[in-house]
Amino acid sequence: MRLLFICSQNKWRSLTAERLFDAHSHYEARSAGTEPGARVRVTAGHLGWAETIFVMERRHADRLREKFAEELRGKTLVVLRIPDKYPFGDPALIALLRTKLATHLPLL
Repeated sequence: MRLLFICSQNKWRSLTAERLFDAHSHYEARSAGTEPGARVRVTAGHLGWAETIFVMERRHADRLREKFAEELRGKTLVVLRIPDKYPFGDPALIALLRTKLATHLPLL
């Protein structure tokens, strides 16, 4: 299953989420950001590739819907509600991601 994680800058939250799936046997993950200065900025190609899209905040979902309504059609979009207060790889962020993703990804 192909997973896409989205936050604002693609430096902390979404990149940490992507790294959780490095070498995972059932899930392939990528990440991107919604803002112009993002490390990797989300494109229609990212959304086309993904089967499930996870965003960290509702505003990320709103931005995707505004800009990529057609590309989101038929896709699962999940708002994780993870605030922008954790640095990359923070153990508390990893624990929170695992807890929130467990509901949606049984093979995590």
